[in-house]
Parts: sequence; C-alpha cells; structure tokens
Amino acid sequence: MAQELVLDSQLESKKNLAWWLYLFHGASLVFSMGAFSWIPLIISYLKRPDTAGTFVYSHHTWQIRSFWWYVLWIIVGGILFATIIGIPLAWLVWAIAWVWKAYRLIKGFIALNDNKPMPV
Repeated sequence: MAQELVLDSQLESKKNLAWWLYLFHGASLVFSMGAFSWIPLIISYLKRPDTAGTFVYSHHTWQIRSFWWYVLWIIVGGILFATIIGIPLAWLVWAIAWVWKAYRLIKGFIALNDNKPMPV
C-alpha cells in the first residue's frame, strides 16, 4: 500500500508539471504570441520519457504537437505577409492559428484536470 502512495505521488508530480507547462504555453501565447513557448517545449521533450505508460505522456505529446503545428502556421502567415497581396490573408492565418492553439491548450488543460489522456 505504501508503494501505491509513492506511485500516486509521483504521478501527481508529473501531472502538476504538465499543468504548469500548459499555463506557461498559455501565458506565452497571450503575452508574446507564443514566442516563448520554446521553453515549455524543451521541458516537455525532456520530461516526456519519464511519463511513459501514463496519461500524462499524451499531454506532453499534445503540447509538443501543438507547438510545432502553431509554428508551421505562423511561418505560412509570414510567407504570405512577405507578399503585398497576402498581407490580409497572413493576419487571418495568424489569428486562426492563435485561436487554434488556445483551443488546444484549453482542451488539454481540461483533460489533464480530469485525468484523461489526449488523443495522439
């Protein structure tokens, strides 16, 4: 029974880290348009192996994929912005990317609080 408590405590600690990473991603999205999301990205890459076999692993994967897809759409918007015709479209792409990442962070945060894995 004591070992179960230790495992539960370890899992709770891993869950808490994922929770803080969601918050950091969210703060970065709000205050820097995601420019500082590379910090929680690195932490997710480093800590994800420690969560193998738990639902928290899927949350690290979710955060990592959310980051890279967001970067892709920001780059697409940047390419569009480089053309005169694409400037309004670039802003639209960036706005949709921002809303999409916010949605993914909120969805993941809620699932993590409910102890549910994310689809990967």
